[in-house]
Amino acid sequence: MSAMASNGANQPTPFVELDRAAWARLRDQHPMRLDASEVRRLQGLGDRLDIAEVEQIYLPLSRLLSFYERATEGLHRVTGDFLGERRARTPFVIGVAGSVAVGKSTTSRILRELIMRWESRPTVELVTTDGFLFPNAELERRNLMSRKGYPESYDRRALLRFVTAVKAGQAEVVAPVYSHLTYDILPDEQIVVRQPDVLIVEGLNVLQAPREQPDGRTGLAVSDFFDFSVYVDAKDSDVKTWYVDRFLRLRETAFAQPSSYFRRYASLSDDAAQDIAENIWDAINAPNLVRNIRPTRGRATLVLRKGTNHKVERVRLRRL
Repeated sequence: MSAMASNGANQPTPFVELDRAAWARLRDQHPMRLDASEVRRLQGLGDRLDIAEVEQIYLPLSRLLSFYERATEGLHRVTGDFLGERRARTPFVIGVAGSVAVGKSTTSRILRELIMRWESRPTVELVTTDGFLFPNAELERRNLMSRKGYPESYDRRALLRFVTAVKAGQAEVVAPVYSHLTYDILPDEQIVVRQPDVLIVEGLNVLQAPREQPDGRTGLAVSDFFDFSVYVDAKDSDVKTWYVDRFLRLRETAFAQPSSYFRRYASLSDDAAQDIAENIWDAINAPNLVRNIRPTRGRATLVLRKGTNHKVERVRLRRL
């Protein structure tokens, strides 16, 4: 284990950095309650997830989250006692951020399954911010279709209202549903969240800082309601490779379905598909990563740094 006392410029930093072996030892005796078949079910297209990765990376994280959750619940209880309030249990909210194709969705699904298996058996909901993208018709009206996934392509007010309502303990809160098949919001579907013990919010931009208002005041950000946040990180070149590989594989699965928005790509040759995938990455995803997503990395409680093989090699944890 090695603490990061300073960065390259010899400046102090609030993070401690651990290599894979040091992090894995922090699992201690935290129990493993997933089997190999469940792990395979949870992995995303292109992710190389196995039991060892869960045991060495995600079980220590699950253990840490259980400590944070108990401590946070105690803080809410003490505050309520101080104010003389009796209120519903405040949900513990976790944010998961990172680039397209870096594996944040798989991370979110694993965390959900592990947390559900804590001894306290909490109820856990997972919501992705894709559902808060503006519908395609609205994106076209705003000339934002080529910037889908950028902060301005989301209905940030609706997302903020959703997280605020869940955090406040509202009995039922609804969220829109996004289809990666049709590449659009499904107008007749919604997710209903009913007072979960834990809410996981996963998305590209969930760690964005508050925006300054026209009058100079600073508004709220979704991340203001997070009790813990994870940023899934990797080298740009690796993430680009993973994105292109996933694009090529999708030709045989989702792209091949009749209702797929990307059906026109299903019959492309390998070379043609690779060219298109690389162009999409270079024109849209890479600039979004550099300008909007990666700058939020320093706001995370914990950073999972992946290597070329999709395995987490280092973990950076913010000291309290």
